[in-house]
Amino acid sequence: MSSFSVRFFTPQSLPSSSVRPKTWVLAAPTSAPAASVEVDAGRLEPRVEERGGYFVLKEKFREGINPQEKVKIEKDPLKLFMEAGIEELAEMPLEEIEKAKHSKDDIDVRLKWLGLFHRRKHHYGRFMMRLKLPNGVTTSAQTRYLASVIRKYGKEGCADVTTRQNWQIRGVVLPDVPEILKGLEEVGLTSLQSGMDSVRNPVGNPLAGIDPEEIVDTRPYTNLLSQFITANSRGNPAFANLPRKWNACVVGSHDLYEHPHINDLAYMPATKDGRFGFNLLVGGFFSGKRCDEAIPLDAWIPADDVIPLCKAMLEVFRDLGYRGNRQKTRMMWLIDELGLEVFRSEVAKRMPQKELERASPEDLVQKQWERRDYLGVHPQKQEGFSYVGIHIPVGCVQANDMDELARLADTYGSGELRLTVEQNIIIPNVENSKVETLLNEPLLKDDFLPQPSILMKGLVACTGNQFCGQAIIETKARALKVTEEVERLVSVTRPVRMHWTGCPNSCGQVQVADIGFMGCMARDENGKPCEGADIFLGGRIGSDSHLGQVYKKAVPCKDLVPVVADILVEQFGAVPREREEGED
Repeated sequence: MSSFSVRFFTPQSLPSSSVRPKTWVLAAPTSAPAASVEVDAGRLEPRVEERGGYFVLKEKFREGINPQEKVKIEKDPLKLFMEAGIEELAEMPLEEIEKAKHSKDDIDVRLKWLGLFHRRKHHYGRFMMRLKLPNGVTTSAQTRYLASVIRKYGKEGCADVTTRQNWQIRGVVLPDVPEILKGLEEVGLTSLQSGMDSVRNPVGNPLAGIDPEEIVDTRPYTNLLSQFITANSRGNPAFANLPRKWNACVVGSHDLYEHPHINDLAYMPATKDGRFGFNLLVGGFFSGKRCDEAIPLDAWIPADDVIPLCKAMLEVFRDLGYRGNRQKTRMMWLIDELGLEVFRSEVAKRMPQKELERASPEDLVQKQWERRDYLGVHPQKQEGFSYVGIHIPVGCVQANDMDELARLADTYGSGELRLTVEQNIIIPNVENSKVETLLNEPLLKDDFLPQPSILMKGLVACTGNQFCGQAIIETKARALKVTEEVERLVSVTRPVRMHWTGCPNSCGQVQVADIGFMGCMARDENGKPCEGADIFLGGRIGSDSHLGQVYKKAVPCKDLVPVVADILVEQFGAVPREREEGED
């Protein structure tokens, strides 16, 4: 792995003043959960083989595979990028594409490997394009370029900050794709391998390198992971044919901004015998039928093994993962089938040294820590500089917003923006003498507030049925409207994270929210079908983490406001505003 070598520095020790009351925790495991499963030796035979540079499912393992696997067998999706297939496809009229199943599969399935998602149901002929943005770090030049792309599409064009620290742009039409891909390359971006059965955007600490209390700068690791997965944006067929999507994060803060427990692989900083490295959590995921938190692998790796470990684990998942029912193809299902120790041994034998060290008890994530709010103005570790966190309501931005954000980053910072998994943006490296002027900029006074209301700051929402064909309900506008109306009814004194998702796939991650809303069909007071939501309560992230449970099912959306207000009063100490005003 010498081509990915980089020098990693041991993190500085933290001052005792950084210890805070316990709220968010993550304890390093010292042993893995007991797991004894009898596994037949034949089950450990790799199910894929390399043919002509691409990995293909062996013929003897093709019985009962899902439709997506059949599409991959017919033609590897990366060929659209690596063999210039996208140029040919972009020149074909949609009518011609629709006539042939092969090309229809291209636009509806294979293009997702290039980050292109056809919005057939609601916006026929239009695509959402998802990028790779490791650690959520982007530049003003990149932001301006993305703004220029969506501006040409008028009302169809917009962008979102996603729950994986990423940009998604909307309105894209197929004939423009080759030119857009070239433009992305010129500004140092790629959309390659950002969808379907690929490794998704690597998440890291949004305050990496600027946080006075960070454990380790996660940017070198997330950058290396992204470069490795995409072969430096040239395309990496070795890890493009996974059984299902796969998420990874590198934790660099005590605050767990990275949400490690919902990733397939989480690197948790820990030392061992004076060496810096990571304990490993594996298997966290959400799906329509099952949601699971990541569990300890009982393994520690030195920092230099971040890429070899990722490679080894992906090979296990690629080679052995189930490829039948799509609801049972995430990596945790494989861990369940093999048992944790067999899974661990399969990873170990694919490591360069053919072994894995057991987990270290020397966890660097402090167990007494209150999660800090990154919105607003905060001092950086660099003397004389601050970072300014701004709230992007449910992650929605227009072209003019992106241009203005780029201007602010250039004028007041270092030309850099940081995206967060809560769909917000941080402007780093602002000289303290410029902070007040920045805060008085119209965009930060009117639209993207550094200090939003206490309920607004914890609001997250997936795309919803405005753009997504799988979503059952509209989410973003409704999330804002319900929150505004609830704030008129009750006064909240502490943060409450409210997440909205349009369907059971849970892109909005409702299971980790204090209050979650999952779109469903309900019935109104007259028994007529209407948009509704299942309400979840009690999600947490940390070593004491647990996923939220259903509190109330199929509540009509029009009835949500009083229900949410009651929940806030009963469960979160909110005060009805009539009583509050009367007491005053």
